[in-house]
Amino acid sequence: MKVNIGLKEKDTAAVAELLNKLLADLNVLYTKARNAHWNIEGADFHAQHIFFEGIYDGLAENIDDVAERVRAIGHYAIGSLKEFLQVTQLSEDKPAKNDSKSYIKILLNDYESLIITLRENVELAEKHGDAVTEDFFVELMGSFEKTAWMLRSHLK
Repeated sequence: MKVNIGLKEKDTAAVAELLNKLLADLNVLYTKARNAHWNIEGADFHAQHIFFEGIYDGLAENIDDVAERVRAIGHYAIGSLKEFLQVTQLSEDKPAKNDSKSYIKILLNDYESLIITLRENVELAEKHGDAVTEDFFVELMGSFEKTAWMLRSHLK
């Protein structure tokens, strides 16, 4: 059934594309956080193992929220690894060492990239008249800025 929420099809299609790109990025980042959780080594193993678990748990919620927003505006969420890798702006890089600082640097770089993208997406959602997605992007940006701060604090 066609969605009738006061937005034009061309606008919801453009916003859905932004959301699907974010969905791809979040799935790549989720996998990197899982990798860090599974493979972390060092004297700080236990604390970092738990820290990375918190990150990927948060990302799992974000992923679901983004996919559901795509559906709420009448489009389909991408859902295969092949699609994620075709659309993502993030790389699948892994650290040379399995220590916390190496994983944290990679995750921090990705979070900062996503924050910049979200900042741009806020403006694009507004341009397409989608205030709900605009607010959604702002909320995610705030959450990601907090995570980036926490990651950055480990590197001091």
